[in-house]
Amino acid sequence: MKEIKAFVHRNRAADVIHALKDAGFLRLSLIDTKGTLRALDKKEQEYSLELGARVITEVKLELVCQDGEVDRAVALIRENGRTGQPEAGWIFVTGIEQAIPIDGGDGK
Repeated sequence: MKEIKAFVHRNRAADVIHALKDAGFLRLSLIDTKGTLRALDKKEQEYSLELGARVITEVKLELVCQDGEVDRAVALIRENGRTGQPEAGWIFVTGIEQAIPIDGGDGK
């Protein structure tokens, strides 16, 4: 199993989510976060006193899938997350050693 973490511009997140869901990737986590992706325009940017830098609100998308599904998921994220600018976001893929359900249905 693999975990895919993608940082995308907020205005591209809905398209990425819909594309993934339409392709059968249903277990998604979404987190609003501040980051240093290149702003699309000045309105998107703000100054963070905590970080001492200009930041934008990004969406961090997390998805766990089977090894054989990674290329398809990454392609969907790249295709639908594009902004037309360099560094429109980042995708990270890491291995999952073990996945354990909180309630496996056996009452334990």
